[in-house]
Amino acid sequence: MKIVLLDALTLGDSDLSQLKKLGELSVYPITENKQRLAHIANNEVIITNKVIIDRIIIEANPQLKLICIAATGTNNVDLLAAEEAGIEVKNVCGYSTESVAQFTFSMLFQLVHQSRYYDHYTQTKAWCCSPVFTHIEHSFFEIKGKRWGIIGFGAIGQRVADIAQVFGCDLCYYSTSGKNNQQAIKQVDLPTLLSTCDIISIHAPLNAQTENLIDEKALALVKSGTVVLNLGRGGIIDESAMAQAIDLAGIYHGSDVLAVEPMGQDHPYFSVQAQSRLLITPHIAWASAEARVTLISALISNITSYNAVC
Repeated sequence: MKIVLLDALTLGDSDLSQLKKLGELSVYPITENKQRLAHIANNEVIITNKVIIDRIIIEANPQLKLICIAATGTNNVDLLAAEEAGIEVKNVCGYSTESVAQFTFSMLFQLVHQSRYYDHYTQTKAWCCSPVFTHIEHSFFEIKGKRWGIIGFGAIGQRVADIAQVFGCDLCYYSTSGKNNQQAIKQVDLPTLLSTCDIISIHAPLNAQTENLIDEKALALVKSGTVVLNLGRGGIIDESAMAQAIDLAGIYHGSDVLAVEPMGQDHPYFSVQAQSRLLITPHIAWASAEARVTLISALISNITSYNAVC
């Protein structure tokens, strides 16, 4: 079996040795659009994280039997074209729940505790010149008793709720699909969540219901001092409106995802004046060492289960 991994760079330093045992494996760090045909040619199995496999690619490769997506989302594959061509498409679910939940709290605490400011204060030796033992220039708060609203209450949102309860947070959630009805935690409408919560975290997919869900109008409901975290997908938040809200409305914002990735050099977040209230990371919340091991294992399982049927 001939297998090609199109964007290995997105998996970091993951061990691919077990994948190599499944057949003849070709590995490309990245695959640009113009390279797709050359990289895929003669391979029966594709492994892609973000490389787009559209109808043109599918119809040009009649030898394709299986497309393995090294992620949960399937929006980079033309599923209808694959089905028409008799190509099976398999994704991976649930591998990053613990990683994203943990990262949510890492991002929260960096913003709440103003870690960047205090680290800079000590690294520049300003503390060495202090007349007292402590320095409390930027206030921070405890999350116990704070109202935490979760937007998107799937596996990750529920795991975040489990951990937040241990810290003593008062929880509520908004179901972006309208289908989730968890009895243990209060379900509220979006305006109520936005206007009453001290911490808001987003764990929803990007779709017709969530695109630009948090726009200028929505942000106007958010209280000054609220922490808004996006661990879902870029495009859920209007980033230009958020940049203004950070400076003008006193909102704290952390995001691991942006509408366009990699981040553009002219992104509005670079213009934010209150940088201490902003934290951006390069789409890494999913990528703990353990999550990537689980992901590779699931990819292997997807390929071997397909091969066993064949």
